[in-house]
Amino acid sequence: MFGTVFGYATHSLDGRGIGEVAVVGPLTPGVEWGRLWQMARTMCRPNTGDDEHARWIMAQANRSLTCGSDMVVKLAVGTWKLQRGKRANLGGYCHREHLWTGAMTVEEVTPEQVAAYTPIYTA
Repeated sequence: MFGTVFGYATHSLDGRGIGEVAVVGPLTPGVEWGRLWQMARTMCRPNTGDDEHARWIMAQANRSLTCGSDMVVKLAVGTWKLQRGKRANLGGYCHREHLWTGAMTVEEVTPEQVAAYTPIYTA
């Protein structure tokens, strides 16, 4: 929808595999991770803070995963890396305790899959 491909992964801090941490970031080369937070500020009510913005980001990632909205690829297991930019406390929202955002790479996706695409909807 926005022309940028974002990645979403979960990470377990203690090895149980429950995924207490949500990881979200742009996969499209040249897109700064701050774009994600800019989108959240634009879509949330005026005068809301980082906590609500983090919940909006988490809701969009969860919705995309659940509904398959604009999904490029879904990997059961992948080798992802995050150059962390910002961390937020979700306090259990969407069954996650923390949200980590930053520049993300996933080895299993191709350059064509993460290239910017022409959005269907324009603002």
